[in-house]
Amino acid sequence: MKEIDAFLDDWKDNDTRTKQAFIEFRDHILTMEDVTCEFIARPGVSYSLRPRHKNQTGRDLFAMADIIDDDPSNRWLSVCFYEDMITDPDEEGDLIPEGLPGGADGYCFDLDEYDEKAVNYIKERLNDAYRSAKG
Repeated sequence: MKEIDAFLDDWKDNDTRTKQAFIEFRDHILTMEDVTCEFIARPGVSYSLRPRHKNQTGRDLFAMADIIDDDPSNRWLSVCFYEDMITDPDEEGDLIPEGLPGGADGYCFDLDEYDEKAVNYIKERLNDAYRSAKG
């Protein structure tokens, strides 16, 4: 994924370490079997990594790991999932009614700074979504 690598090379992280969190999410997704990723760049708005399992039908993704680019010097992350593809036992996510592609309800988990516990919690949600997507 040359485009995402070039973006990450140019991203100057700050003390919030959101770049580190995003790289951990990306690397976690890349370990998943039979998954392809689309990278959608909308400078000034967001950069979005969208994984899809080869067995998925009806949906083009099982998660969206977005880098919110409203302030390039202070980017933050929003990782979103379809409501019916994950669990949220600690109720950390924000319900987003009709906020995902296809007008589906979803949950988003926002990070404005690196937090190991939150990163690991979101990785578990990625695992949930992956299991749901592969059938």
